[in-house]
Amino acid sequence: MSAIEKIEKLQDTLRSDPSNFQARRQLAMLLLDNGYNKEALAHFLHLAEIFKEDSELYYNTGIVYEKLKDLHNAEEAYLNAIKYAPEDVDAYYNLGLVYTDLGKFDKAVDCFETVLDSDNEDSNTYFNIGICYFKQEKFDSAKYYFERTIELNPEDLYAHFYLGNIFKTTGDLALARSEFEKVLEISPDYSWAYYNLAVLDFEENNIPSALENLRQTVNYNPKDVEAYKIWARVLMKNKRFPQAIEVLNNGLKKCGENGDFYFLQGEAYKNLNDIEKAKDALSLALKNYNSLTFDVAFVKDKLNNIHS
Repeated sequence: MSAIEKIEKLQDTLRSDPSNFQARRQLAMLLLDNGYNKEALAHFLHLAEIFKEDSELYYNTGIVYEKLKDLHNAEEAYLNAIKYAPEDVDAYYNLGLVYTDLGKFDKAVDCFETVLDSDNEDSNTYFNIGICYFKQEKFDSAKYYFERTIELNPEDLYAHFYLGNIFKTTGDLALARSEFEKVLEISPDYSWAYYNLAVLDFEENNIPSALENLRQTVNYNPKDVEAYKIWARVLMKNKRFPQAIEVLNNGLKKCGENGDFYFLQGEAYKNLNDIEKAKDALSLALKNYNSLTFDVAFVKDKLNNIHS
């Protein structure tokens, strides 16, 4: 019997017997598992009105609220789950995730530490504490928790990735490179690792490697706006203006209209002394000001002084 058939059968049961709470609970879980979140929520709330101290109902209600991006109600549901079953670390874990999304990082860490009190070898929990510290730019603390994650799960590519970003931020470029390369050993199609390696290459003036890593970045993520921009800048810095224009054209095809792309094209055309195309590109940059990170007045000045 398919999931839809089971759902329909349970709905028929409830139509004939609305007080069949076991059928309602089964239906709520089936709806949740199959993505019918609003429908599942209605049944969980109905049951919670009757079974007011059932921690499992509150826990599942919290899951539904999370799926619906209603984080404040998810918080309340998980707190109720913990109230009636304080030994249930799953509720603490999920509440920690909610607090992380809400930016309440100290509360999130407290929840995750409670999980570690129950299981001090849970690599996912160490990782999530690392994220809390990383988002607060407390890099020494974040580094410890990401390293602990890797000790427990050496194949955790996200822990390697964030650790690489910490090393990049603190200037330990060789260690950063090692972590990003480890990410690619685990997941060869992880575009952000290629992007970060390209940034390191550019900083170290290793242009061939930077270009290859940028090619790989857009190969695995054709809509990576930042990759096209840095790729064009690398080429322009090396006087390869036609190639830069081609890269930006590809970016426009894949990502759509973009003010920065047009501005960079304008600069490339100007360096090629193609004044009309430079003016057209800068005009399009101003037209797409919502995606222009350069100051509008600066771009207007560039356009007005295109002949100078």
